[in-house]
Amino acid sequence: MEAAARLPLPLPLLIVSALLLRSPAAAAAASPRIQPLATAALRRLYDTSNYGRLQLNNGLALTPQMGWNSWNFFACNINETVIRETADALVSTGLAALGYNFVNIDDCWSYVKRGKQDQLLPDPKTFPSGIKALADYMHGKGLKLGIYSDAGKFTCQVRPGSLDHENDDAAIFASWGIDYLKYPPMRDALNSTGRQIFYSLCEWGQDDPALWAGKVCNSWRTTDDITDTWKSMTDIADKNNKWASYAGPGGWNDPDMLEVGNGGMTLAEYRSHFSIWALMKAPLLIGCDVRNMTSETMEILSNKEVIQVNQDPLGVQGRKILGEGKSGCREVWAGPLSGNRLVVALWNRCSETSNITMKLPAVGLDGSAAYSVRDLWKHETLSENVVGTFGTQVDVHDTKMYIFSPATSVASI
Repeated sequence: MEAAARLPLPLPLLIVSALLLRSPAAAAAASPRIQPLATAALRRLYDTSNYGRLQLNNGLALTPQMGWNSWNFFACNINETVIRETADALVSTGLAALGYNFVNIDDCWSYVKRGKQDQLLPDPKTFPSGIKALADYMHGKGLKLGIYSDAGKFTCQVRPGSLDHENDDAAIFASWGIDYLKYPPMRDALNSTGRQIFYSLCEWGQDDPALWAGKVCNSWRTTDDITDTWKSMTDIADKNNKWASYAGPGGWNDPDMLEVGNGGMTLAEYRSHFSIWALMKAPLLIGCDVRNMTSETMEILSNKEVIQVNQDPLGVQGRKILGEGKSGCREVWAGPLSGNRLVVALWNRCSETSNITMKLPAVGLDGSAAYSVRDLWKHETLSENVVGTFGTQVDVHDTKMYIFSPATSVASI
């Protein structure tokens, strides 16, 4: 949500996704772990030593969550028709089949007062059919419904919060069939309902949640709210990069939702936004009106090869490796993938078209070995014999993204 719209809150927000029930023993047995990286160079550059120190270990969030959230485009202008039409659009466009399966209603869904039994109520004007009917609609389409609450007396938009109502609100959310809830006390309350829970905490990175939130949740916001500007997006990428060693299967750094398609940046800038979020293993939550997307927006959001980088089972967050030129604006970001592969993003943050070149050892590759290089935006293999160095020309504020695979065992994504 927009930072300017917030009221002071005594506790962080929390997003929760309820999945199928499993016993604590089964969850512990399924606890994810990053596999050791193959070489000393990779282990040094892509440090994961802080991962798992405070892991929740509930067996969930093996890959970052994907879906849609109402706030960035609609803010409070939401109703059940918009939510249903969004679900329809996710399915009809094929985005749901690519993994975008959470439909998350942010603030303003609830009535301004609690009911006679002190219960939360949907706004009768905008959600007259009720939330359970909406959840049933989502589930009928193979999607999951998310909803927003707050760890204060009121939400950011002055609707009833869940502070001191955790148990009652958890029970009503469970009865409605909610799969995803924005609100730490709620964790225990939801667990008591008998549902296994996915948690994604939001306190805007104010208290460095990467240092402690792994015991509470499966993802945690590391930054302020994003806005649809180049400066906001790049600043947030840099802030999130700081915490790369803490992320991995079961617990992810969250630099906020995607702004792709909302009109405040160029297509090149949106391509960079999507590329870097995917490489950083950020949750991919669409923030535009998917009912009215341009073909260019759809092309970015539906890039299966880039999505597969985000959802790669190795689960190591990619990060910034080097920056050259004025203010270091010619950047190289990279991260290990399963199958002995490496994803590399050449990100031009300069104000002019630039050549970005790297030596392969700089990103942890063997400088004397040959590699196959696949371009994830062109969807083609450029070369099967790259040795020593690699580079290309990148347009202003654009990003080119590649997967490097050993030439002797070429693995296409």
